[in-house]
Amino acid sequence: MTDASLTTPALRRDAADDLLALCDTMARLRRDCPWDKEQTVKSLRPYLLEEAHEVLEVLDALEPDGSGPRVGEHKDELGDLLLQIVFQSEIQREAGRFDVGDVARAITAKLIRRHPHIFGGEGVEGTAPGSQDFWEAIKRKERAARGADVIKKSSALDGVPKHLPALLRAYRTGEKARGVGFDWPDHEGVLAKIEEETLEVKEAIATGDKTLIAGEIGDLLYAITNLARHFEIDAEAALRGTIGRFEARFRVVEELLDAEGKIPEQTPLDELEEKWQEAKRRLKTEAARG
Repeated sequence: MTDASLTTPALRRDAADDLLALCDTMARLRRDCPWDKEQTVKSLRPYLLEEAHEVLEVLDALEPDGSGPRVGEHKDELGDLLLQIVFQSEIQREAGRFDVGDVARAITAKLIRRHPHIFGGEGVEGTAPGSQDFWEAIKRKERAARGADVIKKSSALDGVPKHLPALLRAYRTGEKARGVGFDWPDHEGVLAKIEEETLEVKEAIATGDKTLIAGEIGDLLYAITNLARHFEIDAEAALRGTIGRFEARFRVVEELLDAEGKIPEQTPLDELEEKWQEAKRRLKTEAARG
């Protein structure tokens, strides 16, 4: 499908009809289904988080261009996530606050406002359109226009949700700080910081103070997240990938031990390490074969 085909009126009407059908279905469920009827925007919070993470799980299995055998699952999981948006919008519509159309209009207006180099409009002097500095400057202008600086003194770190997963929140916080020049010029400075924080972790461990150790480990994790950010690597996704590889290798270790009538907790550490290396070789060979 070409880019031009995405803008044809017929496709836009069909997509709009599909979205309206979903909204109508949700409205009926709110009216007739006891469970849906009793939900609130607050009670739906865990489902929103769960659906977002299920989308991420499928994304990890797709190719970089979005292709792969699980594309159908990607569509389904996005549908589940969209349902949560429609569900909350319907609750707010019933209360007379806003509806899903208002949600769509709000994000459309934001996209246009934040792309003056595409749609026309006023940019931000001293920043290049599309750069991180540009995005942060645009957001500061928006906060000022809303009167946020009158309600409370604004911060360059405003706009990072406190409920984000910690690694993602650390990444976004680093981006915000970078937007006002509070960052290392290159990754060498971050590597030096990691070495410094590693030394401080060792010093904290020597004290035996768990509170101090936790604080220093947190500092180290933040520095490592900054290193990922300097290379535009999603630290959250990188860690998920490592966990996935660990799980795959550990399962092979269990299989190897089971074949010998052994279990991990009764196997010496040096033998476990031997099996671990064998598992890595096996999985690498399987991956090479495709």
